[in-house]
Amino acid sequence: MFMDSEGLAELAAEACDDLKASHIQLFKIDKVSSLADWIVITEGLSDVQVRSIIKSVEDKIQAKVNRLPLRKEGINEAKWAVLDYGELIVHVLQPKERTFYDLEAFWSNGEAHKFESNN
Repeated sequence: MFMDSEGLAELAAEACDDLKASHIQLFKIDKVSSLADWIVITEGLSDVQVRSIIKSVEDKIQAKVNRLPLRKEGINEAKWAVLDYGELIVHVLQPKERTFYDLEAFWSNGEAHKFESNN
């Protein structure tokens, strides 16, 4: 099944929300970067929660659209874990790392999209 990059970003955000991720943010960055079309940024409160959120995203995207990430980084340490799907990059950080790296400010020239939690 094909899903456009916006649908993929929303699916990833839902998977984050399923595991009670905090402060889920979506940025459409296709007009300001060739890195990806969308970035999802969220946080987990512990290394266990960060790994669980990452697994939830991987499982949901694989189940719905049969896609695996092209790259995965930081999952063992789980302070800042990343899934790269090409057109979508998912960042799951612990609060201290999220504050320090401030990815929202870095991508603020992109188009922010509000995510409405179902929980």
